[in-house]
Amino acid sequence: MAFIDAPVAPAALGGRRPDRDGGLLAALREGAPDAAERLVATYGDRVYRLAVSITGSSQDAEEAVQDALLNVIRRIDTFRGDSAFGSWIYRIVANAAYQKLRRRPSRRGEILLEDVLPAFHKNGHTEPLADWSTDLDDPARGTELRLVLSAAIEELPAEYRTVVVLRDVEGLSNTEVAEALGVTVGTVKSRAHRARLFLRKRLAAVMTAPAAG
Repeated sequence: MAFIDAPVAPAALGGRRPDRDGGLLAALREGAPDAAERLVATYGDRVYRLAVSITGSSQDAEEAVQDALLNVIRRIDTFRGDSAFGSWIYRIVANAAYQKLRRRPSRRGEILLEDVLPAFHKNGHTEPLADWSTDLDDPARGTELRLVLSAAIEELPAEYRTVVVLRDVEGLSNTEVAEALGVTVGTVKSRAHRARLFLRKRLAAVMTAPAAG
């Protein structure tokens, strides 16, 4: 499972791929008639997942994505290539989504990750978790696992959900995630590690329980 063990993503293996979006970038800069359509086709679903992970609301996510992609088009001449083009897009979308989150009169309750992470021993290692990997061959358990995983991700604080989505769903490298969120690579690694520990603990609690029926 990608959420349990760090994925080996193409971006992580090959480093930054500057030409990946070269055609799209050129079309946007030239004002090609189909440039906006190509932008949505390439990044629409990806940035929506990111916006939902931050806002927790489909309506807010849709509005954030719409505003952000318009900004991408309007501000295309400000992109200097200091980061990957995709990372630049993700950052604009993340900023728009966080603005939506801040404008809410009250935020939904979120857990304190420290309260639910596996316990640490004095030597710095976490408490051992039971090995339930063999249960994944059971279709019923696999379905249950996906449901529990989705619910567990929703429990994560927004900044941790965002890293999980970009790192483990979209397959961005640590460097690309850091660029997209405007944080350090160390912060990305820390959040990803802590989020995975939390998700493993939630999954272990279910997978070590007797199967229903």
